[in-house]
Amino acid sequence: MTTKPRVVKDYEKLDESVLQQIKLSYPRGFHKHLVKFKNAKGDLVSALPFEAEDKYYLVRMTVQEARDIIEDDDDYNDDGILKADIREDYAEKLENDFAEEGMDILDDDTDGFAEDDEDDDD
Repeated sequence: MTTKPRVVKDYEKLDESVLQQIKLSYPRGFHKHLVKFKNAKGDLVSALPFEAEDKYYLVRMTVQEARDIIEDDDDYNDDGILKADIREDYAEKLENDFAEEGMDILDDDTDGFAEDDEDDDD
């Protein structure tokens, strides 16, 4: 069993294709999905976990940064949810990328997250 390389990276430094995959994985925003870990210096930091085809990412961000990213991103509506047309475009692009590589992905209409009307302020 091989393990994927683990990458800790800032959101702004990710490739566009990875950003699109992250948006598809977290269509309702990031702040409720952050994890905390100690970095190489021993400092406690938070990050968004994301597993891509070839790497496992921890995307560094605070809760406030996660909220600001979504608020400032035109791909998300005023409620912080990925717009349907953007989601369809990204899913189609991702499906085409996998098809070019000879891979299949499931066509899934769900976002994989339960609805949560509560707003945590952690």
